[in-house]
Amino acid sequence: MGPKTLLEAHLTQIRDGGQVSVVGSMNADYTVTAERFPQPGETIQGGPMSVLPGGKSGNQAASAARLGATVRLFGALGSDANAEFLLGKLADAGVGTGSIRRVAGPSGTTMITVDSHGENTIVYSPGSNAAVDAGYIRSVSDDLLRSAVLGLCLESPMGAVREAARICHEHGIPVLLNDSPFVPSLPTDLVANTDILLVNEHETAQLLRIAEPEDGDWASADWNAIAGRLHRFGYGKAVVTLGARGSMVIDGDRVAPVSAIRVDAVDATGCGDAFMGTILAGLAAGLSLEDSASLASCVSAYAATGYGAQASYGSAEQIADFIGQKAR
Repeated sequence: MGPKTLLEAHLTQIRDGGQVSVVGSMNADYTVTAERFPQPGETIQGGPMSVLPGGKSGNQAASAARLGATVRLFGALGSDANAEFLLGKLADAGVGTGSIRRVAGPSGTTMITVDSHGENTIVYSPGSNAAVDAGYIRSVSDDLLRSAVLGLCLESPMGAVREAARICHEHGIPVLLNDSPFVPSLPTDLVANTDILLVNEHETAQLLRIAEPEDGDWASADWNAIAGRLHRFGYGKAVVTLGARGSMVIDGDRVAPVSAIRVDAVDATGCGDAFMGTILAGLAAGLSLEDSASLASCVSAYAATGYGAQASYGSAEQIADFIGQKAR
């Protein structure tokens, strides 16, 4: 079976899979470009302002939904115009938003400045995301328990993350935690209630308190030893992303490298969230962790060829055509 045919089979399986649930953040991303960053107290002129849908959880949900998965997003939006903007974009992607809480005040936002070298500065204002608490999670527990898999990140208050993990794990629903924004000291109960960890190589080093390879070549690191340390930490299953070098999948005693798809990247924004969303979609459809990560490499590579996060995510058909062209 060729790479495109196999990919199409996996994407068909995703369309027939169970519900992906994602708990977490939604943000309106305000982005402006400038020749350079201003100094303290200085005003400089920038280019046109763009407003794009973002937030790690919103991105992850949109990525899974665009592949054809049934996706439900849990979180909170404010009473401002950004709330309607974000809801509209999520609906366009096919994300179920019926469980999202509405609260008074602003929705989550990020202010992003990009200089002429492509470097950026980001200021995050949680807004309504801060209203995602344990009480809200308990109020939507019936909907959460319809999940085939739960995706979590750490842009939401820790109490909500812990409660969502507890509820789903106790009912046998696999929980995938993206430790991002990175927290080195995770609560013991969250580790116990997480089935799969998703981190990058630098976060892995910090989490396990190990030195990074001097030459930066993580692909040739002793991954059996790293897997052993992750097991002792509490994670029998994990995916460690390695940027352009692909990823490593740890599934019990099996450690498997997953190759990256080479592309001429124009914007890596949201690629990690596309990767996470695809793994969630794959797991909900019954794919193995390794097959889900392999599919995620294709989807995140496609995302890197477009600008923005959700705006760069492809449909199942677009991903299949993209991989078919790469295979020629």
